[in-house]
Amino acid sequence: MPKDDKNIVIFDGVCNFCNSSVNFIIRHDPNAKFVFATLQSKLVQQLFEQYQIDSNKTDSIVLIKNNKTFIKSGAALEIAKELSGIWPIFYVFKIIPSPLRNYLYDLFAARRYKLFGKKDACMIPTAELRERFLDE
Repeated sequence: MPKDDKNIVIFDGVCNFCNSSVNFIIRHDPNAKFVFATLQSKLVQQLFEQYQIDSNKTDSIVLIKNNKTFIKSGAALEIAKELSGIWPIFYVFKIIPSPLRNYLYDLFAARRYKLFGKKDACMIPTAELRERFLDE
């Protein structure tokens, strides 16, 4: 299990866009605030039970931060808020009501495989990044 001061980003490990997003987060997270786990892992099943996350309501991204859960656009905005560079400015979109944000998010998420493709298996992190991933 991760240290309490780490934010857990749960992502779709076979989604090419999601994998690119994880690499983007890593590049813009110089203090290593985030650790990662794939939706396909047994650990995530345990986290979903522990945090009472309905796996039927999300199939792309979940953030566990300070023992709170964020899904879909809320997760993306919370992640952006913690990144280096200009990315925290996107947190301003939090003023848009979450039903509208999540509707737009769901439109994109439903097409992510068609637009960016998918892998047959989850990504394998490099040795230097291995400590940032919670999967087996």
